[in-house]
Amino acid sequence: MGKIYIVSISSGSSSDLSKRAIDALNESDVIVGYKGYIDLIKNVIEGKEIYSNSMRGEIERCSFAISSANEGKKVAIISSGDAGLYGMAGPIFEMADGIEIEYIPGITAAFLAASQLGAPIMHDMCTISLSDLLTPFDVIEKRLKAAAEGDFVIALYNPKSSGRQNHIETAMDIIRLYRKDTTPVGIVKNALRSGQNVKITMIKDIDFDEIDMSTTIIIGNSQTYIKNGYMVTPRGYRI
Repeated sequence: MGKIYIVSISSGSSSDLSKRAIDALNESDVIVGYKGYIDLIKNVIEGKEIYSNSMRGEIERCSFAISSANEGKKVAIISSGDAGLYGMAGPIFEMADGIEIEYIPGITAAFLAASQLGAPIMHDMCTISLSDLLTPFDVIEKRLKAAAEGDFVIALYNPKSSGRQNHIETAMDIIRLYRKDTTPVGIVKNALRSGQNVKITMIKDIDFDEIDMSTTIIIGNSQTYIKNGYMVTPRGYRI
């Protein structure tokens, strides 16, 4: 029997790939992934059989990985960030039967972004994707309200695309009902990748034109402040 490695590639940079991830990629006969993520690790997977497709081809990628494993091959199906959060781990575990699976964790986008902002995620936090391809937007709105009302630090994924221009503005309108306009917000595009851009601003000053699908947004809680150009969310220590 073959095997499926679910490989989290973090930022995609070789410096952020774990040893377990590199070992799994080296041991695999076939690498499966979204073409944009394949390009990020092309220097690590030279000479491998590659199957890639577009962003919305997740089920096709999983089906190909399972079919290849059933042929006795070792297959690595990759996700950026951590495969267990908005990644390929879920559909593989749902779809695969009778195949050995090894899930290799990585650094999710919220923590890649946080590392460039200071210490914005030091207390209770949550992640919310604004993509409504798989989750109805009215459900997303309920989750935004609950997270904001609960004073969580909020990391927003998939904030804007060509087909979802206004979801981020709607999300911020909901959050502003429970946060001051001066609440710090970190906006990180292409975290730890080529073309990285980092900005710390406040809710009232967000430039929505700067935001796209490669952006992760971290919204502070009621205690978050800016110090020396960094976001800090206190844990509560006596300092």
